[in-house]
Amino acid sequence: MKPRELATVLSAAFALRANLLVTGAPGIGKTDIITSTAAQAGVEVMISHPAVQDPTYASGLPWFDGKGGATHLPFGNLARAIKADRPTVWFLDDLGQAPPAVQAAYMQLLLARELDGQRISEHITFVAATNRRGDRAGVSGILEPVKSRFHSIVELEACPVQWREWGVKNGLNPTLLAFIAFRPALLSDFKPTADLTNSPSPRGWKAVNGWLQAGLPMTILEPTLAGAVGPQAAGELCNFLAMAKQMPDPAKVLADPARAPIPNDASVQWALVTALADLASRSGTEAVEAAVLYTKRLFAAGLAEMGTLLIQDLLQRSPEAHRSLAIVALLTDRSNGIAALLAA
Repeated sequence: MKPRELATVLSAAFALRANLLVTGAPGIGKTDIITSTAAQAGVEVMISHPAVQDPTYASGLPWFDGKGGATHLPFGNLARAIKADRPTVWFLDDLGQAPPAVQAAYMQLLLARELDGQRISEHITFVAATNRRGDRAGVSGILEPVKSRFHSIVELEACPVQWREWGVKNGLNPTLLAFIAFRPALLSDFKPTADLTNSPSPRGWKAVNGWLQAGLPMTILEPTLAGAVGPQAAGELCNFLAMAKQMPDPAKVLADPARAPIPNDASVQWALVTALADLASRSGTEAVEAAVLYTKRLFAAGLAEMGTLLIQDLLQRSPEAHRSLAIVALLTDRSNGIAALLAA
């Protein structure tokens, strides 16, 4: 399922106190989605990393009870889980990399919610994440009795549209967002390898955004980006960045939308409409009206995809744009087909 659908399922799991296991490729965003969804729901999160733990983390430390016997002394997240007095997610990250003994230690907590008399709070919901065995991420598998203790196992897949929406909300580089719109298959193209290279992934593109902000010269920018998303994706992005420099000045386009040029190159078009949406969203009513006029010209020129992207980006970047009379007229005019494309 896609990120937005996973967030919906997570919210339901929090409400139901249902255990959920999320699988997916490395760097696809499992951890970020789980923690951000919990934060939005007002649910506390405590994170454990079973891959670097031993069984005592889940069962407690063996301890003399003072009566000639022994018990388990809870500490760390186990102690917090016992005392939790508000909705809390106990997030087991990279569970599939954990040794079998550690997985088994969590097994009883997942099912009976207690271990050796140590009962955890009813406020606790278990959520776990893991890569898949074929990802070469050190996942040897998850014990069958552990898997069966999750109320559902879901797989996360990347969605370029939703990732771009997230990127707009979080202020990512507009040209980078335009590139992902231009080459959506490169958002997540994981290929396991023993070489010291990375594959394109949402995590990698987030890192690329940071490198773009650093202002590195092109001679060292491309090999640096290659270290984040691989040489092929980095090379394509750098070519896209070079082409984007040929686009008309977005400010001049909005100043004269009726006569401003429409680029012929597809990559320049993607870069321009994203830049126009970004600028118009920050420039007031007249700029929004100018963007709408330019959008109509894009549709008239047979560039419906470009026009649709411009309006979609503009509406996402500026909620106030929904109240623009020019936008309202555009969306309610059934003759131009724009409303149907936006709805799709």
